[in-house]
Parts: sequence; structure tokens; C-alpha cells
Amino acid sequence: MTPETASDPIPRMRAEDRRELVLTAATAVFGERGYFGTTTDAVARAANVSQPYVVRMFGTKEALFLAVLERALERLIAAFRGAIDENPASPREQIHERLGAAYGDLITDRGLLLSLMHAFVLGSDPEIGRAARRGFLEVYRLLRHEAGFTADEAQAFLGSGMLLNTLIGLRMADDFDDPDVRELIECAAPTKAEILVRMSRATPA
Repeated sequence: MTPETASDPIPRMRAEDRRELVLTAATAVFGERGYFGTTTDAVARAANVSQPYVVRMFGTKEALFLAVLERALERLIAAFRGAIDENPASPREQIHERLGAAYGDLITDRGLLLSLMHAFVLGSDPEIGRAARRGFLEVYRLLRHEAGFTADEAQAFLGSGMLLNTLIGLRMADDFDDPDVRELIECAAPTKAEILVRMSRATPA
């Protein structure tokens, strides 16, 4: 048995399921290590497949990261559209509340939010920067034209989301016993503070 067949997924798994298996692992690894700190070998180990298998499926680390970014944005957009479509005729304030709750529900996928953050700081990269800008603008347009946010409301919403991402990336909940940290987290995520603490305790630094 070759190393590749020994560590690749079960042959009967569908191609799309295999791809999702690798992307899920890659999202977690990129989220924790960043783009430059991640290797296709690390992703392969996390997915329990061989490194040649990952390369055969995606080609390059950049292509893999772009696929992770696309998947993250798709999940984010789908969550927001689901919140809007739940009751499009409801008052605008209720739609805004549902959008905030939808974003808060995504915090349990630490890798997804942090992968987005890593993409957003790579604006100078010709490919990743272009994809990240396009995705960020798609989110802004959804808030403005589908959710009915004003420009100021959209910017405030995005700012709150970035603060939440920063707190997750910093593992700020590790210091939740500090009263100022507790205040900051409970202000930024009043209904999700407990989840952030549980995540912190479940994932060693």
C-alpha cells in the first residue's frame, strides 16, 4: 500500500465530499496559522489524507486558500440571505437583528472567520487581494441593497463584525476573568460571550 492510498479518504466517498473534507481541514489550519504559516502538508495531516492528494485536488496552496475564501464567503452570504428571507416583510430593525444573530452563530466556526481575516490583510496579493475585495464588497452590497441598511448602518455592522473577529483571533476569552475583558466581550457579543468562553476552554492555545 502506498502512502497516498493509506491516508486518502475512503474510496467510496463522493468527490464533492472529499473536497469538503479537505476544505474543512484547510479552513481550520489557515485560520490558526495564517496563509504564510500554512503548508499543504499541514492541511493534509489535518484532513487525514496525503499531501499529493491535496495538491492533485487544488494544485497550489494559493488555489487552496482561494477555495477556502470562496467557501467562507458563500457560507457568510447564505447565512445573511437566510436571515433576510426568514421574513422579508418584517420591520427593518428586525431584519438587522436577525443578521447580527446570523453572524454571531458563525463564531463557532473559528477557522471560517479567521480565514476571512487573513484574506482581508492580503490586499497586496494580486489574486487573493482581488478575491477578498470582491467578497467584502459583495457583503457590503447585500447589507445595503438586500437588507436595507443605510451606508452608516452597514459600516457600523461591518465594524462590529471585525471587532468580534479580532476578539476571536486574539483569544481574548482566555482572559475572561479580567473584568475589563469581560466587559469588552459582553459588549461586543452580549448573547455569545458564553460561547466564546467555552470555545476558548475547549481549544488550547
